[in-house]
Amino acid sequence: MLRLATPSCQSCPHRQHNQLHCCALSGTDTIGQEKTSQRYAAGQTIFGEGTRPAGLYCVHEGRIKITKSGGDGKEQIIRLVKSGDLLGYRALIAGSAHATSAVALSDCTVCLIPRHAFGQQLSTNPLFSSALMQLLATNLGDTAERMLHLAYKPVRERLAEALLLLLHTYQAAGDSKPFTMAISREDLGALMGTTKETTTRMLTEFKHEGLLTTRGSAITILAPRQLQEIATLFD
Repeated sequence: MLRLATPSCQSCPHRQHNQLHCCALSGTDTIGQEKTSQRYAAGQTIFGEGTRPAGLYCVHEGRIKITKSGGDGKEQIIRLVKSGDLLGYRALIAGSAHATSAVALSDCTVCLIPRHAFGQQLSTNPLFSSALMQLLATNLGDTAERMLHLAYKPVRERLAEALLLLLHTYQAAGDSKPFTMAISREDLGALMGTTKETTTRMLTEFKHEGLLTTRGSAITILAPRQLQEIATLFD
């Protein structure tokens, strides 16, 4: 973890695309003066399950996974996070410890808005509060749907769905080139709720079918439409 110069909230390209756009310029100025920014290398933990929240996290740059540990110690990836997304708000609103962990999938720059600054906006800015409630409801619905799919969909369909989730989350807007992302087989297995060995075997099958190519940990999706057909076969 490396502390660095704090990006400006006023000039941040993500401000208009997340819930912080509900904060007036004066509120954004206050947040900008009080927040800090840190650099995380791939694999580093941003916050851990069971820890007390330090504030609201805003991803300035990078890819992050939200994970939950099962009773057997196995990791399940609950959600994927991209640049511009907010983290840690559930624990702040509930006044509880973090129920999940946030871990960098790539090198990341993350801004931390202190708890008191977040609380001030939450209590005085109804637009911001409403936007966060909508975000909570959306994420709850998305997570419930994913858990249902993990429970009843065959592994083949779950892999197609996981690959499409990576594409839809991380492909740059307007990019028409085949999507490529480096992801460990352990992480991909944790995203689709299966083992590394099963994940590797299914990727090989998809590769032989011409749906994707692999090079080391990098996966290039060649046929998103066919993956969509596979992912929705049992819907």
